[in-house]
Amino acid sequence: MQVELADRAAARPSETGEAPPSSPAAAAAASAAAEDAPLLPGGGGGVRRRVVVSERFRQRSGSFRREVRRAAEETYLLTRLTLILLRYLGIGYRWIRQFLALCCYTFLLMPGFIQVVYYYFFSSQVCRSVVYGEQPRNRLDLYIPTDRTGLKPVVAFVTGGAWIIGYKGWGALLGRRLAERGILVACIDYRNFPQGTIGDMVEDASQGIAFVCNNIASYGGDPERIYLVGQSAGAHIAACTLLHQAIKESGEGDASTWSIAQLKAYFGISGGYNLLNLVDHFHKRGLYRSIFLSIMEGEESLQKFSPLVMVKDPAARSAVSLLPRIFLFHGTSDYSIPSAESEAFFDALQQNGTKADLFLYDGKTHTDLFLQDPLRGGRDKLLEEIVTVIHNDNPDTSAQHLAVPVARRLVPEFMLMLAGRVSPF
Repeated sequence: MQVELADRAAARPSETGEAPPSSPAAAAAASAAAEDAPLLPGGGGGVRRRVVVSERFRQRSGSFRREVRRAAEETYLLTRLTLILLRYLGIGYRWIRQFLALCCYTFLLMPGFIQVVYYYFFSSQVCRSVVYGEQPRNRLDLYIPTDRTGLKPVVAFVTGGAWIIGYKGWGALLGRRLAERGILVACIDYRNFPQGTIGDMVEDASQGIAFVCNNIASYGGDPERIYLVGQSAGAHIAACTLLHQAIKESGEGDASTWSIAQLKAYFGISGGYNLLNLVDHFHKRGLYRSIFLSIMEGEESLQKFSPLVMVKDPAARSAVSLLPRIFLFHGTSDYSIPSAESEAFFDALQQNGTKADLFLYDGKTHTDLFLQDPLRGGRDKLLEEIVTVIHNDNPDTSAQHLAVPVARRLVPEFMLMLAGRVSPF
């Protein structure tokens, strides 16, 4: 009888819930199975699945590592561009002074830059480095509105950078502000000097515009509502791209990749449009004549890449008639590129039958319109002008942007004022 009871006790678990002893191999197998099995209710712990939690953790860790790697790659590129700029401009008293001013300027605006950089690298609205061509710099960034219902109007943006340090990431603040107002933005990167000359830059911009025109619908953009925007050197490159494409379409070449008719309007911000007048001006400001002429493929090419000269050329009259509406913006206190450039280009466009508008901002500098004013928050007159034009082209969305909250301030006012005083631009 005692033997029978002992056998029964060994055959079932104890009342405490502990399993009977087993061999080491069986224990290891049971432990592995326990790792993969769901943990069911008991002891107040609720229902958990260890495998699912572990898998999610691994996915998040992998995503974070990818973002860190991309950030490192972008930082390396920006550092290399800066070193290239210093190498070609030379290190003299003037450039040491300008470099120190740039460092102070950047430091004062750093509170805003940090927020924009974080948005650029970690926002789910930003789709970075979409390939549009075969060259290493043939990439573009997309800023996609949070409301993805229906097709959105599109801005193709060509950034500035003195033809030497242009970079698609410079458009992050503009891309963010426009995306908040229901506009999809594509910031086009392009080869800079010495990686390429002005002809390469125009070719890259044209390929980027072609990609936007032909593929933007797959990202939620409306191919019937595409607008071209350029700022500083980017405004010059974009204007050259427009005119060269118009010349092709007027019968002097192939225009199979995209058409001027696919663009609703062009917005030029603080651009230079007559290189013949700017050679000496840039030389006095440190972009030396030899370097500038190398960028522009020699003195004989200055007219070919001067939009104002091209518009005045009687041989290009049929091409000029194909241009879309043109809106020019410039600050009257811009010393990097004088506002007279936009005024003269506006007059030439009107004299040759192109519909154009000119907006001059009293007391604004080269960077006020593109950096300080957006960082200031509140009303941004330049942004409002662009958004109004875009939304008025579609009555169904004309009131949509009015409901967008006023942009918040990213940099304290006293730091913006100091930055304006030390700005090297």
